[in-house]
Amino acid sequence: MSMLDGIVAAPTSTPDRTLPRASRQDGSYPRPQMLRPDWADLDGTWSFRNDGDDPAWRSGFPGARDIVVPFPPESVASGIDEPGFHPVVWYSRTLSRADIDAAGSGPAAPRLVLHFGAVDYRATVWIDGVLIGTHEGGHTPFSFDVTQALTPGATEGDLHTLVVRAEDDPHDLTQPRGKQDWHEDAHAIWYRRTTGIWQTVWLEAVPAVAVEYLRWTNLDQATLRLTVRLHGVRTGGERLRVEAVWHDDDRVEHLATVESTIGDTATEFDVLVPVARQANGQAQDELFWTPDTPRLVDATVTLLGPGGAVVDTVATYFGVRTVGIDGPRFLLNGHAQDVRSVLNQGYWPDSHLAAPSRQALRREVELIKELGFNAARNHQKIEDPRFLYWADRLGLMVWGETAGAYEFSPRAMHRLMREWMDAVERDASHPSIITWVPVNESWGVQEIRTNAAQQAYARSLADVTRALDPTRPVVSNDGWEHVSSDIITIHDYEGVGERLARTYADDAARSALVGGIGPADRRVLVGGAQDHGQPVMLTEFGGVDYQPGGRREDGWGYTSATDGDDWVERITALYDAVRASSFLVGSCWTQLTDTMQETNGLLNADRTPKVPIEQIRRAVTGH
Repeated sequence: MSMLDGIVAAPTSTPDRTLPRASRQDGSYPRPQMLRPDWADLDGTWSFRNDGDDPAWRSGFPGARDIVVPFPPESVASGIDEPGFHPVVWYSRTLSRADIDAAGSGPAAPRLVLHFGAVDYRATVWIDGVLIGTHEGGHTPFSFDVTQALTPGATEGDLHTLVVRAEDDPHDLTQPRGKQDWHEDAHAIWYRRTTGIWQTVWLEAVPAVAVEYLRWTNLDQATLRLTVRLHGVRTGGERLRVEAVWHDDDRVEHLATVESTIGDTATEFDVLVPVARQANGQAQDELFWTPDTPRLVDATVTLLGPGGAVVDTVATYFGVRTVGIDGPRFLLNGHAQDVRSVLNQGYWPDSHLAAPSRQALRREVELIKELGFNAARNHQKIEDPRFLYWADRLGLMVWGETAGAYEFSPRAMHRLMREWMDAVERDASHPSIITWVPVNESWGVQEIRTNAAQQAYARSLADVTRALDPTRPVVSNDGWEHVSSDIITIHDYEGVGERLARTYADDAARSALVGGIGPADRRVLVGGAQDHGQPVMLTEFGGVDYQPGGRREDGWGYTSATDGDDWVERITALYDAVRASSFLVGSCWTQLTDTMQETNGLLNADRTPKVPIEQIRRAVTGH
C-alpha cells in the first residue's frame, strides 16, 4: 500500500470527455463500475457441441450446431433447447480483425484482454489451439491477456478461432449450484440447469500499464476509500488522479480531486476521496444514496506516467451511504430503515439464469419497485452486475447471496469459499448491496445444529466476509440455525395472518422465538451463538400459490388461493401481521415471479402481474 498524499479540494484538470458518464450508462457495458470507451461484444451466434471430450475440435468443429451466447443450451433462447444433462459442452467462435479493432486496439492500447462474465462451472479457453487459461467457479468473472494470441498476421487473413470447453457435472454436489437441479427433471424448489456460458463474453483493449480493478468503500458519510489494482510493468514515478463529480439536474459540482503517488513496486493501493461539501451538514445530506433518492457520484480515475502523461483513464461511480446495525435497528445513513424485500430467483423461462436481454435487467428492478418493495433478496445466485447497476441507479437495496453447494466436504468448502470471496470482491462497490449472505437454510451444512465442524465452517464464512468487507452486516445462515449473524433472520411460511401476528407480536414473542425452536422445527441459534438484541427480519414468508391462467399439474405454493380476491386478501393479512410486530425491522416476500413449478410469485413467469399491480402494491405497503 502507498502512503496517501496530495489531497486537493478543487479540480486540477478536466475529466476525459471521451469517457461515458458511468452513472448514466445504458446498461450494456458488462462491467458497469469501470468503463472504457471501446469494447467488442462477442455475444451472438457461436458453434456448439455437447458430445463430450472429442479432440476433433482442433481441426474444426465437425457436426457443430449454432448456439446463441450467452444463453445456456438447456434454454429455448439458446436455439439448442435441450434441458437434459450436459456434463461437457464446447463452444467455438471466429475472432476477426473487425472484432479486434472494435475493442479499441492501437498504439495507445497495445494489450487485448478477453473477458467472461460467467461460465458454469469449469472453463478452459484456447485461441488457435493454444491454451489461454482455465477458470473454476460458475458465477464469477474471469479474464485472460490474449495479446500475443491475437497478434496481427499470426494467422492467415487475421482470423482466429476461440474455443471454450465448459464442464458442469450435474451430479457433483460440491459445486456451488444454487437452485439448479441435480435431477434430470426439475423438482420441489429446484429448477432446470444453466450450463456453460451465461453472461457476456467481450474483448477490451487496454494500455500496457492499466487499471485492472477498482473498489469503493464508504468509510463514513464524508470520505470514501478507493482501492486500485494495476496490471502491467511500470517504469516508476506514476501518480494516480481521482476526480469526483456530482450531477444534480442542471448543476455539475466537482466534489474533489485527489492525486496520490504510487510506490515503485505497489500494484494495489488506496486513495482517500473526500466528498463532504463544505457548506453545512444539510448540503451533505443531499449526496446520500437511499432507495428514495438514489444519488450517484461520477468519477474518473486517471493513471499518470512520469512527466504527467496520461497512461490510462477509466470512468466509474459510487454512492455515498453507510449501513449498519444499532441494537435492534437496521440503519441506512445512520437512520432506522425498514427493509421491505422480495425474493428474486433471477430466473427466466426461456433463458434460465441468463437474462433474456439487457433491458430485462432494468425492467426487473423497475417491477420490484412498482410492486412496493425497496429491496430484493437475490436468491442463490450471484447476479449479473448490470442488475446491480440498475439497483444502484434506480434505488433498490439488495441482499448479496451466494449460490450454495449441497455437500459438506473439504472440496465443497474450498470451492464455495473461493467463489464467494470472488463475488464479494466483484460487488463490494455497489451502494445497493446492504447485506451479505454466504449460507441459506443450512444448505451444505445440514447437520449444523449438532456438528461442530459445520458450525465452524459457517462461522468462518461469516468472518471471512466481515474481513473482506467490514462495512456491511453479515447473515451466517439465512432462515435458521445461526452461528454468527449480525441480523437474525427467520423463514416462516405460516399462511394465516392471525397466527403469524402472534409469533412476531412483541418482545416476549421475540424472546421465545430467538431463544427456542422456530418455524420448520429448527432452532434459531446454535453453536453457542448468543442473542445480543440484534435486528430480527422475516426473510422468507408468504409463498401463496395463485394461477390465474389455469393450473399446471405440478404447480404449488406453501398455501393456495382460490381466486384473485382471496389471493390479495391473504397477502394483505400476512403483511398486516408483519406491520403489527413490535420488533421486526425487515421482511422478504416469497417470491417475485412464478418459477417453473413454484407458482407462488406475485408476477407470472413472463413478468405480467396476476392482478392489477396497484392491488399488490397496496397489500405490500398498506397504503
